[in-house]
Amino acid sequence: MLELYQFEISQYSEKVRLILDYKGLEYRKIEVTPGIGQLELYKMSGQRQVPVLKDGDTIIADSTEIAFYLDRKYPEKPIIPTDPLLRGQCLLIEEWADESIGVKGRIAFVGALNQNPNFRTSMLPKEVPDFLKTILGAVPGDLLSILGTGAGFGPDAVKEANKALKQDLEALSLILQHRSYLVGDEPTLADLAVAGLSIILKQPGGDYLDIPNALKGKGIPGLADNTAYDSFFLWRDRLYMDYRKPLSSKGQGEGSPTTIDIE
Repeated sequence: MLELYQFEISQYSEKVRLILDYKGLEYRKIEVTPGIGQLELYKMSGQRQVPVLKDGDTIIADSTEIAFYLDRKYPEKPIIPTDPLLRGQCLLIEEWADESIGVKGRIAFVGALNQNPNFRTSMLPKEVPDFLKTILGAVPGDLLSILGTGAGFGPDAVKEANKALKQDLEALSLILQHRSYLVGDEPTLADLAVAGLSIILKQPGGDYLDIPNALKGKGIPGLADNTAYDSFFLWRDRLYMDYRKPLSSKGQGEGSPTTIDIE
């Protein structure tokens, strides 16, 4: 069985999970513990970032490289068009989505965590004690914003990211007004990348991720709850209903992730 080394709330991991489900491939999720678990990941793949896919003796890192590998190795439901024009459009949108929705979405997400204590504490793992959640929720948002400035998550960076994402969501909403998919008449890597990466903006409402129920259908204030982008998120959720397998329907090993063991 394919093994996906991942973070459950990682948008790049979700991009790969959506591709795997679209292709109907069985896989086992292995949750990588941030920090120490990434050292084990480095030994295996030569880098510390998720997602990493293991297919027998083959190790593939990076969500785009994983997508290319899966389309070559398991071509039954292709996600990259062969037509030159459609292929070019697909690859262009996929690269744009990684750099715009993926990168800017992460900045906006951190900004939302800093400024919204309830959102911040709701994102903590269930295993975190309530008293610690209370302490973390009480940390002033302005202090967190100042601390994040040196890492590229300061107030100005968050403001610019939100501004760019609003333009992106407007553009996507306009494109999808009168068509079912971003490229051609069937789902492609462009659609699956945009849809999967968008969980950083707003979590899907169904039982697709191993996250608290309170988070489902929720996301970054000003983006997830803006009615101007309803058509985009409705499109995304229809894609999920058609192709993403709910946790309850997955076989053994595909539902809740297995935490990586460290020797």
